[in-house]
Amino acid sequence: MSEYEGYDYRKRVRAKGLVSFHVAVKETDLWVSADRNLEKETRDLIFDYRYQLESYITSHPIFLTTLKPYQEDPYAPPMVQEMIEMTRISGVGPMASVAGALAQFVAGGLLELADQVIVENGGDIFLKANRPVIVSIFAGESPLSDKIGLVIPIRQMPLGVCSSSGTVGHSLSMGVADVICLLASSAVLADGAATALGNRIRGNRDLDRVGDWANAIKDVFGGIAIIGDKMAIWGDVELVDL
Repeated sequence: MSEYEGYDYRKRVRAKGLVSFHVAVKETDLWVSADRNLEKETRDLIFDYRYQLESYITSHPIFLTTLKPYQEDPYAPPMVQEMIEMTRISGVGPMASVAGALAQFVAGGLLELADQVIVENGGDIFLKANRPVIVSIFAGESPLSDKIGLVIPIRQMPLGVCSSSGTVGHSLSMGVADVICLLASSAVLADGAATALGNRIRGNRDLDRVGDWANAIKDVFGGIAIIGDKMAIWGDVELVDL
């Protein structure tokens, strides 16, 4: 998960020609860009998926608090099952993927109504557009923050772009990276994996290893990690100066 308190992360994604709008329900705070205004539909989807998640947590409270992989549950709602499955791959608790999961599942619902949708949830993004998209990299106090962007080509979409930070926001991270940002076809996977890899980055020396760690996680196909003025890039990633 990622939370960029005090930062206008709503400007992270450059999406020309789309209609953008804000929808918030309790802790879920989404910025959405789509072919047309789908604010009502977005709100309905948030209520639906939050109800599924909150109901499951009420009957399975350990799901909310565990930092370890959660046991499979074929009777759980689809989004909860996806969170369980994707975080087991990375070896973290299921709630490490909640921001990416809500972004992805809300976007999936909206894609039944629109051809292009970008959903950002606290810095975690799921997107599908008909043109290349640039996502800026926010890295807190790093001098590299907002100086570079990820170019997302059409061939990679739909795509999850999710981040974890040991220095920004209130999200739990045991590492020191200013940001680690991963790309995967699943935002649920990218969110959980970013948390898992962020936990392992304890110093600059780990920037030399993070690419190998990420490559060991199936279906994560690229990423970037930043500590201060140091940066590591790996996989199918294209950067641009901003």
